[in-house]
Amino acid sequence: MMNSFKHMHDWRKNIDQFFGEPFWNEFDSILKPNIPQVNIFKKDYEIICVINIPGINQIKQIQCEIDGYHLQIKGDINLEAHGYELIQEEIIQGSFNRTIELPYKVREDKIDAHYEHGLVYIQLFKDVHDSRRSKSIKIKEGDK
Repeated sequence: MMNSFKHMHDWRKNIDQFFGEPFWNEFDSILKPNIPQVNIFKKDYEIICVINIPGINQIKQIQCEIDGYHLQIKGDINLEAHGYELIQEEIIQGSFNRTIELPYKVREDKIDAHYEHGLVYIQLFKDVHDSRRSKSIKIKEGDK
């Protein structure tokens, strides 16, 4: 079995050499999904971002910042079963730093964010003025 993996590694190395650049790097965004996963909903002058971040014990594990047309979220997803060995992993874990492009510029003075059942809900409102600052977002625990 280990011999098969060595052949696969050799095959991949040969493809990289043939194309001159690491060939597989082009597929990284396809093969590795973005974390955390995000759904964005909008209506008229309002956006709701729903961000999947399981296993947060303390809200301070998540840093969130808004800057005009972008929402940046940083943190760490770490799901452990102490004393057990991981044999299958479908819930993506690890550090993340993701910038999400918003459909329009949002206000920095009117933001509501809370964490509930593994999801961060961020409510944003369209900015009709032009200002160039970034603002940290405070996430509350539990219900709105």
